[in-house]
Amino acid sequence: MGTRTMTWAQASARRLARSGLAARVAPEGGREVDGGSAGGSSPDAGSPGGTRGPGPADGAPADGGPAGGLPDGTPAAVLRTLCGAQAQVLSAAELSVGMRIPGATRADVRRALWDDRTVVKTFGPRGTIHLLPAADLPLWTGALGALPAGSGNGGGTLGLLTRGQADAVVAAAADALAHAELTVDELTDAIAERAGSWAADPVMEAFQTKWPRWRAATALAAHRGALCFGPNRGRKVTYTSPQRWLPGFTPAAPDEAPGALLRRYLYAYGPATPQDFARWLAAPAGWARDLFAARAKAAEIEPVELAGVPSWVVAGDVAAPAEPPRGVRLLPYFDAYGIACRPRELLFPGRAYERALAGGQAGNFPVLLIDGEAAGVWHQRRSGRRITVTVEPLDRLPAPRRRELEAEVARLGEIMEGRAELTVGRVEVGPHA
Repeated sequence: MGTRTMTWAQASARRLARSGLAARVAPEGGREVDGGSAGGSSPDAGSPGGTRGPGPADGAPADGGPAGGLPDGTPAAVLRTLCGAQAQVLSAAELSVGMRIPGATRADVRRALWDDRTVVKTFGPRGTIHLLPAADLPLWTGALGALPAGSGNGGGTLGLLTRGQADAVVAAAADALAHAELTVDELTDAIAERAGSWAADPVMEAFQTKWPRWRAATALAAHRGALCFGPNRGRKVTYTSPQRWLPGFTPAAPDEAPGALLRRYLYAYGPATPQDFARWLAAPAGWARDLFAARAKAAEIEPVELAGVPSWVVAGDVAAPAEPPRGVRLLPYFDAYGIACRPRELLFPGRAYERALAGGQAGNFPVLLIDGEAAGVWHQRRSGRRITVTVEPLDRLPAPRRRELEAEVARLGEIMEGRAELTVGRVEVGPHA
């Protein structure tokens, strides 16, 4: 049997469904409802009985739906299916998660993070701040901690620390944070006390100032399971131990975790290539090729041709929806769909590649998504409870699309606990740094 093929439209519809971004559908005689949530219990479109998502331990299909054992329709379940939500703009991550749970607001995401502690804020793929399911911390730290040293995933130290110094920083941070929530200044003192005064040397360039040397290993420490974010103390960030989010926490085995993470990624964003996966992680391309080859040899993944490009999916996960991608969505800064889905020139076709990307980099603009493809940009400005949403479509919106957009703006207001008003016009704000 030859390699299966999948069109771009099929891949887009499948990814939309799994990302909780499928079009809203109207039941008979009723009002429009959401077409499903990421991490929900509804089956994937186009697959008889549905295709279940990766389970909590190993990334393989498991009973319990895409949430893989997490309660359906919760922030943690959504984050598992998305492979995390980038969160250096925390309000954008709250919107990313909230839009994928019918009826949810940002308060539900905050409660899961700071009260229930089913969600954790830490450094994830690409060394960037992410929200992840607390239950998945062993998998994520096992996988990220196994990435080659010095790659762009946060495993490097910018040439400011030797390997021995980096190890000392990680150990000192783990000890200092075991039973505490410390601000950056407090953690600097604690690490310097345990590792040596060199750790506090102000040598790291940052925002027209210089940070202490140890901070070059912040993401590395998170990837090794030594720290995560704690609740803010006023306007100051704090760090603490992942043990406080997940008692008994220990990173998963480094020889198993990368393969499990690959299967999670392919379930959400496949078909994909080793180069796609490497870019998503900011990992070396050769390392990714070797991982794909090993998982293919173990019959955990299988080849699929996507729009003429040799790609891969989880073994047996080849179903594609019968219906084309449909719907209007407003993706906030750094939404997982815009960052992880590739090929990027198909996700951002024509003028969208120039307008909705920043030098080819996704996430720096909030994106108007129509039928699974970027079709414009948008921006929100808040004053009290009033939220002014300016949307710049790249093409004229027919009346039905305008109504879908109005519904999406209204939903945005609900999630952000405000009153949203739509303006269609030019977005003057530049890309986020």
